[in-house]
This record gives sequence, structure tokens and C-alpha cells, in this order.
Amino acid sequence: MSSDKVLSQSILNLQESATLKMSQMARDLRAQGHDIISLSIGEPDFDTPKFIIEAAKEALDEGYTHYTPVPGLIELREAICRKLKRDTNLTYTPNQVVVSNGAKQTIYNLCQVLLNPGDEVILFTPYWVSYEAIIKLAGGVIVKLIADVNTDYKVSAQQVEEAITDKTKFILYSSPSNPTGSLYTQDELASLAAVVAKHDHVYVISDEIYEHIVFSGVHHSIAQNPNIFDRTIIVNGMSKGYAMTGWRLGYMAGPEFIAKACAKMQGQVTSGATSFGQKAASIALDKDPIEVTSRMVQTFIERRDLVLSELSKIEGLQISVPQGAFYIFPDCSSYYGKRYGAYTISNSDDLAEALLKEAHVAIVSGSAFGAPNCFRISYAASKEQLIEACKRLQRFFEELK
Repeated sequence: MSSDKVLSQSILNLQESATLKMSQMARDLRAQGHDIISLSIGEPDFDTPKFIIEAAKEALDEGYTHYTPVPGLIELREAICRKLKRDTNLTYTPNQVVVSNGAKQTIYNLCQVLLNPGDEVILFTPYWVSYEAIIKLAGGVIVKLIADVNTDYKVSAQQVEEAITDKTKFILYSSPSNPTGSLYTQDELASLAAVVAKHDHVYVISDEIYEHIVFSGVHHSIAQNPNIFDRTIIVNGMSKGYAMTGWRLGYMAGPEFIAKACAKMQGQVTSGATSFGQKAASIALDKDPIEVTSRMVQTFIERRDLVLSELSKIEGLQISVPQGAFYIFPDCSSYYGKRYGAYTISNSDDLAEALLKEAHVAIVSGSAFGAPNCFRISYAASKEQLIEACKRLQRFFEELK
């Protein structure tokens, strides 16, 4: 019997994560002896701060080796409430918080508990690669609002107003954005909130995982607008700002009935996250985030400016200046129709494959983010790697005919 008859339609229709796929392809080629520079993965290249590691060791010694409550240790949920009050002046109780095995599971939980088949989700596009797949797994219908390099990849309030229907369940976006690094301002978020406030059946899921990696201006949460606070769910976690990707700790904060539903769902899927990791996270969150992230953010600024300077030498790329995260998202559509050896570059998928196979640089196609005219570069890599990668990119584009 063929595998297609054994496996479910859900898994057969599910797209593989483009970032993880490209990272695996890069590893495979590296194992074959090729000098691959990977700019595809969304992971800070910093180790977890030592005080967090020490806190986890102490937690193990103290016996944090057992199951936790499904929504998370009470000390971590209280720390999350303190963090939200400190950083954004938002007041939550521990009953409004659920800790999950990464922010990705948080988003999965939310889609499973909020969406019925046919419900519409407004996605600000470009969007993080897994949003689309997670929504579809829950039976949701995606409504894409397109933003491009000319608008700094930011959607307008008018676009949102025109997209809302009776079937709209929620809006999902990230700021700072993966993949663009764009940052919504306080005024822009207030305009978006004013639109949502007129439609009391519409909720907002605000993915704020990159909130501490901001280069200019200040991170604001749309939940700070009182007119939609009760219909906003904040998604965050420890992976980016605290360099804790492998710890798999994310969380949501929002209406209590949604938190209870997420805990109910999680209780049947994974139960609680790792106990000693949660204890360490509770200590990390009580630390001034500037103390934890300042060196990392300064390094990312230097790398961003380096890559922007080098990419500006490639005449056909259109680039906006990212204000956060650690990505650059060039528009490369002026090169479509050109050839490189045996490759015809018809879209960003062709470009990503040719760059990997011919220039030995791994990037991620923009089509995975809903933006087929672009590609994503992660500058979470060493200065030396970035310089060499940019040289290879320059040679590649110069040789396109």
C-alpha cells in the first residue's frame, strides 16, 4: 500500500517549514564537503546567559524535575505578569497566562481553540512561515493583506478595514516582524486598534517574540490600546531576546477564557513545559531586559549595517532598513527572467536554490513568507561569515544574464 493511502490528508497537504528545510539542505551540502554559509535560520548565535543556565542547574538541585501544572509553574506565570506590567504597563493575572513548549505551540494552541472551519484569519503579509500552515491545520481561511518594500512591509489600517468580514475571527501579525524586521509605531498600532474596536467579533494575536531586539524607537504592543485590550492575545517567549531557542518556552497572555481553552488543548497534547526550564525562565524575566540583551542588540545593529552596506552594491535589489529582529528582506524581482548557468530565475524559489547550489549561500525564499518577490537573510552569523556571504551574493547577481 502506498504511503499516500496510509497517511492523513492533513499531513499530506502540510507544507514543510521552509526555514527548517533550507537549513537541512545546507547541512547536507556541508556534510558533502561544500563550504556553505547559512543565513537561513532564525536563531540568535549567542549562548544563553550564564545566570539563566545557573538558575536551571539550581532548579534541578532543588527538585524541579517533575510534571508542572499544564499552564505553567505559578512562579513563572507571576513573573510573566510582572514583566508585562514592567515593560508595557499591562496588567494580567496568572490565570490569563499559559506557558507552552515554545511560542510556536502557543500559536498552534490559539488557532485550535479559536478557529472553526471556514473562519477567516487576516494575515499581515509578509508573515512568519508557520502561520499559514498552523491556520490551515485548524480549518481557517487565510486573508492576506499585502505590504511591500515601498511601505516598509507594513499594512495600513485602511487595508484592515476593507478586509474584515462577518467571518473574520482574528488578525495575526508580528512586530518586530519576521521576516522583514519592520516595527509598528505606537500611532500605527493605535490606528489599527481603532479599526478593530469597531468590530467586536474580531480579535488580535500579537506575536511579540522579537520585542527586545529593537534598534531604534520603542517596541509597543497593540494591547496597550484600551479599546481592544480585552480582545488582544499577546504571544511571546524566551527564545529570541534571551537566546534560549533550545529551551522551548513560549507563552500567551490574554482573556482568561481563552487561556483556559489553551490549557485544556495543551493538556491533551503535550501537558506542561520542562519544569527546571520554567524555573530558570522565571528568574530571567525578573532581570532588566536591557542587561540581558544590550550586547546582543548592539552586535545585531553592527551586522545589520554591515550587510545593508554590502547589499547596497547590488544594484537591482530594493531594501528597506529593518528596525528590529535580525533579518533583511530584499525585493529581488528585477532579476526575474535572468539566467545563471543552468538556472532560470523565475521566482524566489529558483533564486534560493541557485544561491545554495552555485554560490553556497543559504537564504530563504520569500514565497514561504507570502512574498514571492523577496528573500530573507538572517544576519545571526559572524562578521566574517557575513562579509564572505555578501561577496558571494554580489558575484552571483553580477553574473546573472
